[in-house]
Amino acid sequence: MEEPLRTPAASRCHMTEMVLPNDTNIRNTLFGGRLLSLMDKCAAISAMRHAGNLCVTAGIDSVDFWHPINLGDAVMLDAWVNRAFRTSLEVEVTVQTQNLASKELRHCNHAFFSFVSIDEDGMPKAVPAIHPQTEEEAERYKLAALRRELRLYQKGHIRLVDAKLIKEEIFAALAIKDFK
Repeated sequence: MEEPLRTPAASRCHMTEMVLPNDTNIRNTLFGGRLLSLMDKCAAISAMRHAGNLCVTAGIDSVDFWHPINLGDAVMLDAWVNRAFRTSLEVEVTVQTQNLASKELRHCNHAFFSFVSIDEDGMPKAVPAIHPQTEEEAERYKLAALRRELRLYQKGHIRLVDAKLIKEEIFAALAIKDFK
């Protein structure tokens, strides 16, 4: 029997937490580290749903804290897999907060997490391909490959001359079509 296609929607994880006093700093706003922990947990669930086994965090792209999250607010996290590579996955996480009294919603944070699927011995394990179903998912899928190449370049694992996607984006941005 053939296994069903794995989609970004099937990997989706939604989590909601309330900010309690032990989660806050002296200004009664959520500790940044506490938020990162929640984001990592949500992203890990999404990665493991897709991979079907244990996945560990390999990295987090830059995280910006756009708005404070206050004591008593609800924190809503949403994560999904954008792309699966050979043994790694990119998971996108968004964070909203809601003032439960006023019902005001604010988009607070966004990040891309990289995970590696591992077997029982802690060795990298192949992950199934992901199949975008919408135009938005297809665009995220495409951009995930570019971000991965950029991560590999930043870590020194590939040279710029070998970074095909990065070069294509630079040339397109500069409108240089015949220079390759």
